Amino acid sequence: MSSPSSSHPALHTRICELLGVQFPIVQTGMGWVSGAALTAATSAAGGFGILAAATMTLDELDAAIQDVRSRTDRPFGVNMRADQQGVEATADLVIRHRVRLASFAGPPKRDLIKRLQDGGVLTMPTIGAPRHAAKMAEWGVDAVIAQGHEGGGHTGPIPTSLLLPAACAAATIPVLGAGGFSNGRGLVAALAYGAAGIAMGTRFLLTKESTVPDHIKAAYVKASLTDTVVTHAIDGAPQRVIRTSVIDRLERANPLLRLPRALANALGFRHLTKTSLVDFIKEGLAMRKSRELTWAQLAMAANAPMLTRASMVDGKLEVGILPTGQVVGVIEQLPSVAEVLADIMRGAEETLTRLTGGSPAADRIRERA
Repeated sequence: MSSPSSSHPALHTRICELLGVQFPIVQTGMGWVSGAALTAATSAAGGFGILAAATMTLDELDAAIQDVRSRTDRPFGVNMRADQQGVEATADLVIRHRVRLASFAGPPKRDLIKRLQDGGVLTMPTIGAPRHAAKMAEWGVDAVIAQGHEGGGHTGPIPTSLLLPAACAAATIPVLGAGGFSNGRGLVAALAYGAAGIAMGTRFLLTKESTVPDHIKAAYVKASLTDTVVTHAIDGAPQRVIRTSVIDRLERANPLLRLPRALANALGFRHLTKTSLVDFIKEGLAMRKSRELTWAQLAMAANAPMLTRASMVDGKLEVGILPTGQVVGVIEQLPSVAEVLADIMRGAEETLTRLTGGSPAADRIRERA
């Protein structure tokens, strides 16, 4: 499927200028999912891809950045956890490689924002409340992603249709909408709310370039609009996932009985990411303080990456979790990233033409005249 040969002026937004991209569409940084292949494919096709650094060592991230650069000369970003021990070293690596943007699942500290921006890197955190958009703009970030309740993974209580226009009204910087987007009509709706574009995770997870095992993708495709659940049982924070027997067991289990397994998996994640025991403990204490977690919740929070890895990397559906947006219920195909972007842009142009009283057929006749 070829890309649209032209774009409606409304589809060239502030985020296109800021990020240096053709389309106002961002692929979010999903742990264990957003690797070099997916990120490069998104950027090469006209969107903006983001590598997920939180589940990588510095050496792995360094190699992934170089891998993306070997596949495309288009700009891309890196997602990192603001509360992760050693995040400054990750930021310095991003600066050294002259990556266009650093994104964050939560609010980064002001000194980290300044560190990145002084190094020529744009910053873009994800927010879940209008006041957070205003605060991040005041702290000097370049853009924000406003993720509504429909979004996958950690998510807030406000639906996208209410959060997005309120966030746009609260901040003068570009705002991207996330949570529930997968097609051109959604992109136009986001623009109507005042957004500068959309950010998607689930739609990109379910593409040919995504390295998630095929049978795991099949489980996603089978899910309906009512097959997801927001649970606190994974790490103490609300997280939207596909409801499976694993989730049912976690929700029924006594927290004390979950603790030993959580600790074992947390230590396994420390080994994979080559985090020293001292740094691991420091990070846990910082996480407990910033998120006000109990010790049991802290163990589960450290355990969560391993549960995601079990499904997204190892393909173990019976022991893993499947983070997802509610939009999974309307996704039935596994196209290429280029096909996804082309379809969204084509649908957006058709929607804008319909709303302004024209038709694609009439436009083509006028072009030939």
